[in-house]
Amino acid sequence: MNAMSAALEALTDHEPDRRDVAADIHGDLLGGTALDADSARLVVGRLVSLAIDEPVTKVRESALNSISEAFNHHRLSLDLVDPLTAAMPTMERELLEHALYILGATHDPQARPLIEPFINHPDPEVREEPRPAAAESDGLAHNS
Repeated sequence: MNAMSAALEALTDHEPDRRDVAADIHGDLLGGTALDADSARLVVGRLVSLAIDEPVTKVRESALNSISEAFNHHRLSLDLVDPLTAAMPTMERELLEHALYILGATHDPQARPLIEPFINHPDPEVREEPRPAAAESDGLAHNS
């Protein structure tokens, strides 16, 4: 757990590159079996905050990518990732695609109304993600 603690601390570093590396480290931890469910929820909660508040796009993308990795081994609730929805209307395409995947990966039917408004997004690449994410929120399998 030392790697997790050090990486959590680095998420608040003054240097964006250190925050970016820390987010990537968390993705490695979440994508494997190193973290128990409580630790995974703690890390994902911190990454959600980083994805919302971070001014540097590459760090935000690393945080969202790491959250996505968590779904490989952990079942996470919509409540945990729901704060992302407030930032979604202003997210760049790549970030928005990650966020939509994350909402769908919760497999919570309540995610569907959060995802559906993006079906008519002006960017065609963004429009591709809501349908499978909405289907996943209905409990159907989807690999992205």
